[in-house]
Amino acid sequence: MRKVAIIGIGQTKVDEHWNRTIRDLAGEAIFAALQDAGREEFEALFSGNMLSGLIDQQNNLGAVIADWIGFKGESIKIESACSSGGAAFRAGIMAIASGELDSAMVVGVEKMTDAAPTEVTSALATAADSDWELEQGISFVGLNALIMRRYMHEYGWKHEDFAPFSLNAHANATHNPNARLPYPITLDQFNNAHMVATPINLMDASPIGDGAAAVLIVPLENVRDNKGAVQITGSGAATDTISVHSRKAPLFLQAAYLSAQRAYSEANITPQQIDFFELHDAFSIMSALSLEACGFAERGQGPRLGLDNEITPKGGRIPICTRGGLKARGHPVGATGIYQIVETVQQLRGECGETQVAAAKIGMTQNIGGSGASILTHIIQII
Repeated sequence: MRKVAIIGIGQTKVDEHWNRTIRDLAGEAIFAALQDAGREEFEALFSGNMLSGLIDQQNNLGAVIADWIGFKGESIKIESACSSGGAAFRAGIMAIASGELDSAMVVGVEKMTDAAPTEVTSALATAADSDWELEQGISFVGLNALIMRRYMHEYGWKHEDFAPFSLNAHANATHNPNARLPYPITLDQFNNAHMVATPINLMDASPIGDGAAAVLIVPLENVRDNKGAVQITGSGAATDTISVHSRKAPLFLQAAYLSAQRAYSEANITPQQIDFFELHDAFSIMSALSLEACGFAERGQGPRLGLDNEITPKGGRIPICTRGGLKARGHPVGATGIYQIVETVQQLRGECGETQVAAAKIGMTQNIGGSGASILTHIIQII
């Protein structure tokens, strides 16, 4: 298998893009990635997207985006709920590593804000088990609230103990021009925010948005002298039961653990060597669970990292969400996994300004689909 590198990145601002279409957003990110790489073409296009058929009434999205940008090669859409971006990225990696392709563009794109909130909530809920969860009328935030409530009961945490995850994300987003919510929040704002599904309030939950991010990947052997290139050294994927109640350990992200272990093994590193972690903080409880599953905290002790100031870009043991994460950069679901990749490349290139992690050489991303059913982990490092 060949080694794979990223040579170009592009992204749009995550926002309410009322006057733009899903194809327009995808095209902007793709052309930005080409410009960044100094290239004009690629061999195949992999698009990560969850909701185009449900919200935009547009299936066959691969052909739609290809047509818009004037591309006539292979182009497919990959759907894996909120981990669609990560799944598309892994598909591109395998195509390059196998020798089937010598270049691939991977774009994650989502257009969510044109629909009514109730319609979006219903569409997102399709990432859960339609027979055993959706049928009972529970929303996606409701499922995460049940997990968080049980976690607090089992391990004795209070709601405010999760505040550092959100405060860190918002503090970092103030320095990200592409963030959806680029402003800081206080502990009082976190504690007094409107309750959505007890114990999850507005400050625990990530906002939806419209946006697209793209990366151009090629064989590493072709670009070793490219100063903007970084190497993909680990890629792991795993699944768990789609319904939370079917899991033997509902408070442990087994798929996160397995995908991370596979990525660590492929990269031949340990968690202690990771310089920063772009995790999937769709809800604050997921930050704690991801940190535990990936070996950065003991089970039930994820919030301790935030309380001990171990997650910040300046001096933290394991900085997370360095550009705002899902919580403040925003969560255009099918695009989120690629935003994480783009932001990791920015860190490794030293382009993150006030939230730059000093001497960052190895970054990790983790993209979660559903409430932990489909999880992809990637490790990227300086060549």
